[in-house]
Amino acid sequence: MITKRIIPCLDVKNGRVVKGVNFEGLADVSSPVTLGKYYSDHGADELVFYDITASAEERELFPDVLKEVASNIFIPLTVGGGINSLADFDRVLKCGADKVSVNSGAIKNPDLIEQAAKRYGAQCVVLSVDAKRVNGKYHVFSKGGREDTGLDALEWIKRGAESGAGEIVLNSIDTDGVKRGFDLEMLSAVSNIVSVPVIASGGAGCIEHFVTLFETLPKVDAGLAASIFHFGEVNIQELKRTLKQKNIPVRL
Repeated sequence: MITKRIIPCLDVKNGRVVKGVNFEGLADVSSPVTLGKYYSDHGADELVFYDITASAEERELFPDVLKEVASNIFIPLTVGGGINSLADFDRVLKCGADKVSVNSGAIKNPDLIEQAAKRYGAQCVVLSVDAKRVNGKYHVFSKGGREDTGLDALEWIKRGAESGAGEIVLNSIDTDGVKRGFDLEMLSAVSNIVSVPVIASGGAGCIEHFVTLFETLPKVDAGLAASIFHFGEVNIQELKRTLKQKNIPVRL
């Protein structure tokens, strides 16, 4: 049985880890190098590094911080932010990333997913989707959740998986940072239309939310969170022990 993954997320702005609520009100948390090493040493299965303002500021992701994070961890690293071309994929992979997460760049150029999958392999391409309810439908938002693209999120995700994305990170803007639980309704809709791994993001507030996620939606492969790990509200090793006790397969 495939084990469920627990993935901390480093939202990085100006070289520092930050966290907000519903993508707003960002507060400084810590050094990404310090946090990344801590998670690598204390039970995280993977690490996600997002340069959250690279797309909105139309600049390249900061390479120096990324290289330092990559050299200090021993778990798979997914990197996103300002990924707009195959050259960006190449640069980030050479900095030490194992997987590259594309969001706004794929919206601007949908062929990027297929091109990257052909060159680097589907396992290397992660489609990250920031989605929010608009008039009863799920819309895709770009530029760090700032801009409604008008795209139907389910159609976009299905297209991305068919184009070669090896994983989907679904971040619900509606539940992001609110800590009342993952967006089970949205995650269920996505899990039922793709066969690639789906990573749940946005809304985790306690250990029980992860238990509910995996018990309710066994198709979901991983749970991703940020502030509850950063501020010590949830300990990853304790979380995994609880999941194991609930007969949810995890790597201890």
